[in-house]
Amino acid sequence: MSYFDNIRLEKGMYNSGRGLTEILEELDPSENYKGSSMEGLDAFQRQLKRFDIKVGGSHSDPVMKFFETSDSAALFPEYVARAVKQGIDSSDRLRNIVATKTIINGMDYRSVVSEPANGGEMNPVAEGAILPGTSIRTSDNLVKLQKRGRMLVASYEAIKYQRLDLFTVMLRQIGAHIAREQLKDAVDVIVNGDGNNNAASTVSLTTAGTLTYGDLIKLWAGIAPYELNAMLAPTDMMQKLMALTEMKDAVAGLTFQGTGKMITPLGAQLLHIPSMTSGSIIGLDKNCALEMVQSGNIVMDSDKLIDRQLERTTISCIAGFAKIVKDASKILA
Repeated sequence: MSYFDNIRLEKGMYNSGRGLTEILEELDPSENYKGSSMEGLDAFQRQLKRFDIKVGGSHSDPVMKFFETSDSAALFPEYVARAVKQGIDSSDRLRNIVATKTIINGMDYRSVVSEPANGGEMNPVAEGAILPGTSIRTSDNLVKLQKRGRMLVASYEAIKYQRLDLFTVMLRQIGAHIAREQLKDAVDVIVNGDGNNNAASTVSLTTAGTLTYGDLIKLWAGIAPYELNAMLAPTDMMQKLMALTEMKDAVAGLTFQGTGKMITPLGAQLLHIPSMTSGSIIGLDKNCALEMVQSGNIVMDSDKLIDRQLERTTISCIAGFAKIVKDASKILA
């Protein structure tokens, strides 16, 4: 078994281009702890245990516990990154519309475009005949990446006396704010495209200004042959949707009352997006409509975090979105 309490921690570990946890796992593999009291902990969590740092619960340690030694101080940036990531991951709305997530090392990325012959129809092929092809090529334009983040401003008193449990809540909120802004970027790409001539087409309401169940059927039919399994709506359209007689179904009502999540009679998950343009509803097949591209991981000024110079420390994440299949999303407007 590896001795996790003898690992030398230093700020240079953050300059390798890999995460601290990945480096620690190489030095102290988790598989060596199967059957022991440390099983279930990753390498970073074992380091927290090494320095007796409790980051959660009513008896969590003050922030200053990280800075008792130079080794334990090197763990603080990873703790911050994990807390912010928890806030980002808590946004299930973004997770429920992204088909795949791609991590890149850089700022330039081209997605791919799929163009099936015959509109994707697979008609019978005679013996000896050539099978119809599907062309997969890189898109013409790069994915537009946006940098989102916050500056962490902490006083000496906040660092010395505040508990890590409360500090974690604040860091999660930073992550949640980043996720909300990324959601705006995702909706913009669905509606206007990613710069590769792939803006979403529109299905018009039967009567302008009035939403009916028949309009939802039009949206469902318009997105075929793809599956309508997610619908995004701003506040005004959410109110109209929930007022429809068909939305007052007992099962839908019980689901909303029990989980706070709406479903539609069409089987699609309904997501409330307050930042969307009023008067429109987006329908999409979440399994093939959108790709999320992220440049690296959460970026921080790790040197300042280790040296306790937290007065002006930045936390940011660079990400963008690309359409995978153009016709897998439509707008009801």
